[in-house]
Amino acid sequence: MPGYSEFYFNVDHGYLEGLVRGFKAGILTSADYVNLAQCETLEDLKLHLQTTDYGNFLANETGPLTISTIDDKLKAKLLTEFHYFRNHAFEPLATFLNFITYSYMIDNVILLITGTLHQRPIAELVPKCHPLGSFEQMEAVSIASNPTELFNAILVDTPLAAFFQDCLSENDLDEMNIEIMRNKLYKSYLEAFYKFCEKQGGTTAEIMRPILEFEADRRAFIITINSFGTELSKDDREKLYPACGKLYPEGLHLLANADDYEQVKCVADYYAEYKAVFEGVGSGTGEKTLEDAFFEHEVKLNMLAFNNQFHFGVFYAYVKLKEQECRNIVWIAECISQRHRTKINNYIPIF
Repeated sequence: MPGYSEFYFNVDHGYLEGLVRGFKAGILTSADYVNLAQCETLEDLKLHLQTTDYGNFLANETGPLTISTIDDKLKAKLLTEFHYFRNHAFEPLATFLNFITYSYMIDNVILLITGTLHQRPIAELVPKCHPLGSFEQMEAVSIASNPTELFNAILVDTPLAAFFQDCLSENDLDEMNIEIMRNKLYKSYLEAFYKFCEKQGGTTAEIMRPILEFEADRRAFIITINSFGTELSKDDREKLYPACGKLYPEGLHLLANADDYEQVKCVADYYAEYKAVFEGVGSGTGEKTLEDAFFEHEVKLNMLAFNNQFHFGVFYAYVKLKEQECRNIVWIAECISQRHRTKINNYIPIF
């Protein structure tokens, strides 16, 4: 209901909001990362993680630890927590939590289609999918040869059906068309999620607005940079931009006409927060990449969500912060495993 009254919020959602704030207290601190970065082996890493909220999540692993095992177990722990929230949620929080999973569903569909294009067996691809985005018909995705077939045969019964209207075409699924489909799906998804949060009103809209605006703008910047040197026309590029960010409409029009990275940077200069993001990017090896700078900004926005109460934004922020934490742990584990310690501190701290 619009302008959801904070007086009634706790009746349906108070328990879960308290729980997610409790889980947030278990997110690794900078001191934990310093200790992890000093580990010599993956077994040392496992021992240190046992002293944190992760506890014995690797206890059943008897053989030598691998990076993929650590990654899978981290995701499985997040999935267990998320399912607990979802199973105990009332509307409209239940729909909000469903929206969080849709982005992972999109990534999984694209991963399966791309893998099939490269003749990879479906049994090898499914374990690589993110568990938060799994759905029943997922394994059948590989049989489709064009977007219309994919929609009619498989996705029509999934939550992604609503975002598929702009993607329907008879074009064969080659790499270019798959990437265009991903971006169109994300555009529809972000715009629908933004509209849903605005409809909730109150603190939920206030907190989620900057987070989703940033997500939309980040996609616009990355689409533009990735399209340089491809046959994607400027008009087609503009159609892929989500229209719910701070860049909409003037900034998106300027991005659509950009011809190189410097011109993209000039567009970012008109917006204080994006100017700061681009200024933090280095050009040399070992310096911060644009992707890292975006991740850092995203962490800051998600941390701010916990400063207010009686809203749904904390659930989104928690999932995204845990996702960043998983990336950090896997990065440190990769560096330990490959004995490449010079870059071990290139993770993105949360606290």
